[in-house]
Amino acid sequence: MKDMMKVAMAIMATTAMPTQLWAQSANATAKPGKWTDASLPVEERATALVDAMTPAEQASLTQSTVGASLLDLGVALPSFIPESMRIPKPAGSIGTAGYVRAIPRVDFPALHLADASLGVADIGYLRPGQQSTALPSTLSLAATFDPAQARAAGDLIGREAFAKGINVMLAGGVNLAREPRNGRNFEYLGEDPLLGGRLVGEQIAGIQQHHVAATIKHFAVNPQESGRFVYDARLSDAALRESDLLAFEIGIKAGRPASVMCAYNKVNGAYACENPYLLRDVLKGDWNYPGWVMSDWGAVHSLKPSIDAGLDQQSPQDVNYFDGIENAVAAGELKAGQVREMALRIVRSMIAVGALDHRAVPGGTIDREAHSAKAQAMAEAGIVLLKNDGVLPLAKTARRIAVIGRTAAIGVPIGGGSSQVIPWGGVHRDAPDQASLTALLAPSYTRGAPLKALQAAMPGATVTFDDGSDPARAAAAAKAADIAIVYAVKPEVEGVDHADLSLPAGQDALIDAVAGANRRTVVVLETGNPVTMPWLGKVGAVMEAWFAGQRGGEAIAAILTGASAPQGRLPISFPAGTDQLPHKTVTGYDPAKQRPLGIGVTYDPFPIDYVEGSDIGYRWYEKTGAKPLFPFGYGLTYTSFAYTGLSKADGAALTVKARITNTGKREGTEVAQLYVAPPGRTHRLAGWAKVTLKPGETREVTIAADPWLLLSYDDGAKQWVRPAGDYRFFVGKSAGEPVLTGTATLTAATQARSR
Repeated sequence: MKDMMKVAMAIMATTAMPTQLWAQSANATAKPGKWTDASLPVEERATALVDAMTPAEQASLTQSTVGASLLDLGVALPSFIPESMRIPKPAGSIGTAGYVRAIPRVDFPALHLADASLGVADIGYLRPGQQSTALPSTLSLAATFDPAQARAAGDLIGREAFAKGINVMLAGGVNLAREPRNGRNFEYLGEDPLLGGRLVGEQIAGIQQHHVAATIKHFAVNPQESGRFVYDARLSDAALRESDLLAFEIGIKAGRPASVMCAYNKVNGAYACENPYLLRDVLKGDWNYPGWVMSDWGAVHSLKPSIDAGLDQQSPQDVNYFDGIENAVAAGELKAGQVREMALRIVRSMIAVGALDHRAVPGGTIDREAHSAKAQAMAEAGIVLLKNDGVLPLAKTARRIAVIGRTAAIGVPIGGGSSQVIPWGGVHRDAPDQASLTALLAPSYTRGAPLKALQAAMPGATVTFDDGSDPARAAAAAKAADIAIVYAVKPEVEGVDHADLSLPAGQDALIDAVAGANRRTVVVLETGNPVTMPWLGKVGAVMEAWFAGQRGGEAIAAILTGASAPQGRLPISFPAGTDQLPHKTVTGYDPAKQRPLGIGVTYDPFPIDYVEGSDIGYRWYEKTGAKPLFPFGYGLTYTSFAYTGLSKADGAALTVKARITNTGKREGTEVAQLYVAPPGRTHRLAGWAKVTLKPGETREVTIAADPWLLLSYDDGAKQWVRPAGDYRFFVGKSAGEPVLTGTATLTAATQARSR
């Protein structure tokens, strides 16, 4: 996405087109052509429109400028801010991360490009004063295991973007969580390509149904922040195709995004935005992708190599390579047809999503209450109950509850960086000087305090508060209560990875002290990543609430009290420790260079050899025999379920059936998961069924194994194959909890290109 070098690079970039090119564009208004006829096919309209443009107008679409300015903050800028970052906002821009000027002569609208996947983002300087619905973190969305929730999230983002005059959203992050210490995992959809691909496809489709273009990103293998501008991700073609690229392939085929954003890093020796294998051979070749490829902010390193590789649009950056397009065409280094093709891909996508026929204009109506309620429902669906010794749901007889943790009286955390949303009601910056520029980079929270939400949900109880700054005092408060609830927070921000998986600021010691005083201690984790839990055996319950969004406090209270039942499942494995990971430390990690947004940080280039190949996360644990703290797909409910009656149909495909019975005393939701292991390979998620059952109710579920996940990539033959033979499979509650097991016999199949 527009990765914040973004704050620096983005605003540095004036990227104005040469005077001569703009002069060529100032011709008389063109007569309306075929492109205005909405009844004609998209391709016919796009071709007519692009061919009506001058070469200069076509070229103008291939680079975006920054659509915002730090001058709009209205504060004194520190001396380290260069003059190039003090430029005014471009005329015509509404204040977004990227802006492409309109072409009035042919009535082509300006492109207003905005972040991102957690809502309509604004870290505080893009559109001062604007607020939007803050959705739960994308990792929380993945925990729902629910394509309908992903579609609803996209629908909400698309509605709000359109109402704000935005027609391109940089939303659709699906980088797989190879590195659980990555500071941006909260923006992504976990470690599995099928889960991530399906959900991002639905999110994209939800956005685009509102005539707003969506962008799937960051293409590809961009799983950490440390050295993100320079590292070289190295892994085999087969490993790449079966993991990171598979998530993109599934998402692109399902959601049909208007744009793909290429990443900062190198992949097997070539920068992602000038990588012929990624862009030309796979994306536009094997997958026949018709949309346009934009760079991340500051990710372009050349003109001709980038364009020859398949890059269509340079996003804002300090070195404007695409400013040389006109001269390169004149010198014969580039062909005019290449520039026309780049423009055609952009125009085609904008017509396809309806952005020409339905113009986004600022000032539209947004139903804040309805959208906030939807955000709360998404948060409740994504909360994962990890442990429960009978403490939850909170008994109606609980009269004294101690709430512990400083931020419980403030709000729930918001992921930091270019994806940050300013929620309705404003944001709390965890910084001493709220008016300073540096406060924009500080950890941020909604203004809906979990403490107040719990008090409102339990009016008959006495709910006391301790900020947790003194573990002994907090332990005393816990001892005097019937139940203690510790709200533990680990903020995440773009540009910053973590050295380990522990909770910061002494919170592990705090939880240990509280649990030592009161066994009926509930830990509410508000994190963007897995964490270790050295106190796990001492507490009564653990709940992973992620970054819960607009009404996160209310969502957490609903699960705690039982007003809503937990149904989330882990989209990312929780390791028992860093020694279980393929990389014991974050490759290239330097504690001195962990700065928000990566501003002012430089790294020497270094390689990352992904020895795990496509065996990411739960597949790595199976391969190595390690037992994680909590496996992928894990999650408890307030009831129990039994699995019986396994049957299968195999041969050219695999379909399994099983009977699920709610054996508990209250309604609950189960996520039955199908894992399949091709001959000689680890098990991989091939499908799932999510069902809600009343007490005593039984339902038969049918899970068809996704055919993509039954194939493996043959590096030598350069094709997908499904060897004939026996495929082990199981239906279970998680990747680590097989319940019903079996073997399917499948016939051979090959797939030379994309499925």
